[in-house]
Amino acid sequence: MEMKRTIGLWVLWCVGLTLAQAGELQPLVDRAVHSTLERFQSRGLKADQLAITLIDLSTTDRPLQASYRGEVLIYPASVIKLFYLAAAHRWLEDGKFADTPELRRAMRDMIVDSSNDATHYVIDLLTGTTSGPELPEAELKLWFEKRAVVTRHFLGLGYVGVNASKKPWGDGPYGRESQAIRAYEPKRNMLTTDATARLWVEIVTGRCVTPTRSAEMRALLLRDPAAKTEDLDDQAKFTGTELPEGAKLWSKAGWTSQTRHESAYVEMPSGQKYVLVVFTTDHASERAILRNVAAVVAAGMAKVRE
Repeated sequence: MEMKRTIGLWVLWCVGLTLAQAGELQPLVDRAVHSTLERFQSRGLKADQLAITLIDLSTTDRPLQASYRGEVLIYPASVIKLFYLAAAHRWLEDGKFADTPELRRAMRDMIVDSSNDATHYVIDLLTGTTSGPELPEAELKLWFEKRAVVTRHFLGLGYVGVNASKKPWGDGPYGRESQAIRAYEPKRNMLTTDATARLWVEIVTGRCVTPTRSAEMRALLLRDPAAKTEDLDDQAKFTGTELPEGAKLWSKAGWTSQTRHESAYVEMPSGQKYVLVVFTTDHASERAILRNVAAVVAAGMAKVRE
C-alpha cells in the first residue's frame, strides 16, 4: 500500500507556531494505518476508508504534524460541532449576539452530550436563519448564503477543507433544509482531519479567539477516560480506553450510520501532549478501529522525542 503523506508546513497560519520536520511522527502514523488495515482486513476495511492527523504538542513552539489522507474531505458527523463552538465564541467576542444562559446551555449540550437540537439553536444564532417550510427561490438563495457564514469565517482564517453550513439531523432534514440541499452545492458539511487538528491546536494552545474563550471551550471538551459507563458510544471511550492511568483527555467524537470519527487532545502522564484526529467511513459499527489507531499512537508517542 502506498502511503499518502502530508507532513504540513504550517508557517504563517494563525496560531503562529512553527512546524518542525516530523521525524519519527510520520512513521508512527504509518504504523497506525498498517496495523489498523491489517487487523480489520477481514472486515473489509480499505485504505481509502481511513484518515488520520497527528500533531505532537509536547514542545508547543515547535509542534510536529504527520497525517494519512489528512487533506481528504469527509462528512464529519458531530465533529463539526467543534467548529460551531469556536464560531459561537468568536461571535460572542465580537458582540454579534448576547451571552445568555440559554446559549450557554445549548453550547454545553452541543459538546458534552452532542445534542443535535442544541446545535440547531446555535446554528440559528450564528447564521440568522431558521428551519421551516420551503421558501420561494429568491428567499431560499438568501437563506443559503446566510447559512455559509461559518464556512466563510474559517476560510477567512486560512482554513482549507471546511464546510460548516448544515444542521446535524436524526430523521431530517425537511422543508427549506432539504430544499436547499436539492438546489445548491455543497450539499453536506465536510471536514478534513488536517483542518480539524488545526482547530484543536488553536483551542488547546489558547489561540482560538482568546485564551479565556479557548479555556471555556476546553472545559466543555474535557472527558474522564476512567469513568464507569455502559454506553458504547460514550465520547470518553474511544481514544480514552487506550490511554494509561493518569492521562488526561479532551475529545469530540461523531458518528452516523456510515461514519465514525474521533478528534482528541491527550496529555500523557509522561508529559507527552498530542492531538489525534481519526475519521473512518463505511464501518460505523466498528468502534475498535478508532481504538486501534489510538492504541498504536499512545504506545508510540513516548518514543517520538527521545
